[in-house]
Amino acid sequence: METQVKLTKLAECAGCGAKVGAGELARLFEGFPQVTDGNLLVGFDHADDAAVYRLRDDLAIVQTLDFFPPIADDPFTFGQIAAANALSDIYAMGARPVTALNIMAVPEDMPSDAVREILRGGATKAAEAGAVVAGGHSIYDPEPKYGLSVTGVIDPARLLRNDTARLGDELVYTKPVGIGIITTALKGGLAGEGDRALVERVMCTLNRAAAEAAAPFRVHACTDITGFAVLGHCLELAQGADVRVTLHADAFEFLPGALDLAAMGILPAGVYRNRRYAEAAVSFSDGVPLAVADALFDPQTSGGLLFAVDPRDADALVEALRAAGEDVPAVQRIGTVGPYEGGARVLVRP
Repeated sequence: METQVKLTKLAECAGCGAKVGAGELARLFEGFPQVTDGNLLVGFDHADDAAVYRLRDDLAIVQTLDFFPPIADDPFTFGQIAAANALSDIYAMGARPVTALNIMAVPEDMPSDAVREILRGGATKAAEAGAVVAGGHSIYDPEPKYGLSVTGVIDPARLLRNDTARLGDELVYTKPVGIGIITTALKGGLAGEGDRALVERVMCTLNRAAAEAAAPFRVHACTDITGFAVLGHCLELAQGADVRVTLHADAFEFLPGALDLAAMGILPAGVYRNRRYAEAAVSFSDGVPLAVADALFDPQTSGGLLFAVDPRDADALVEALRAAGEDVPAVQRIGTVGPYEGGARVLVRP
């Protein structure tokens, strides 16, 4: 007989909302010695989604690690979401995942069937991605946590980064916004089962279809939108390429009810961390509602891919993403890349 466990009741934070803020991370790495290795194409000195190491001229490995406390009550669903979130970093680099290792922390008194279901959820999602779970590591901890370390492969010539956007690029995003707001409301009993079903389906969706749809086009930069929210990740993109990003608030698709909840102040703590980090470099035009601004600071667990695509390919990319159907939950042309002339790095217009 299975033991019913509500996982979100066992943790204070949930999903990518538990992520250490970008500003604090930057301070933690200040003064670290720079590692010199010509084959390390992307390391921690870049604010990118994964590390990349070249093995030969036509082959590099892409490595990432991602884990967090439960964002879903059902153990199997939590395992799927955590795995999809970790695998997303590989897709954001343009790579193909090949192996994964479990990383897990569980309370000593957590029912074994619940632990097994978390692992089964992760293994199922990894298999869907075409990756093999080859092992892992587990410890006891008062709060449960789960995720994957994933290794992918890519030809370095096809590598995507988050700091290589070009002037004139259009920005296309592939999942609805408001994941952290809805999951916070669910934890507080302020959202219904329909909301739960939708947000969990979005979080469980791999970014594989979006990455594969984008592969034929002139995508100059890519990142996945996760714990630092739309605005935090757009800021990284803008700073990395020394450009300005202009976003159009009315171009975003928000999860049903997310803006109403935001207007009521139902927000995860990560919204305030993200705002503190990014707000000095973000400018909102008159007419952008506060609820929309809060939603754009909302940490997204297992969010979508953000593509900076050559404007000549933007229409074709959007068409290809839409052709993927439910495997790409939302297709939004959210903004453009322009020259930076001082002041805010990210502009948000109505």
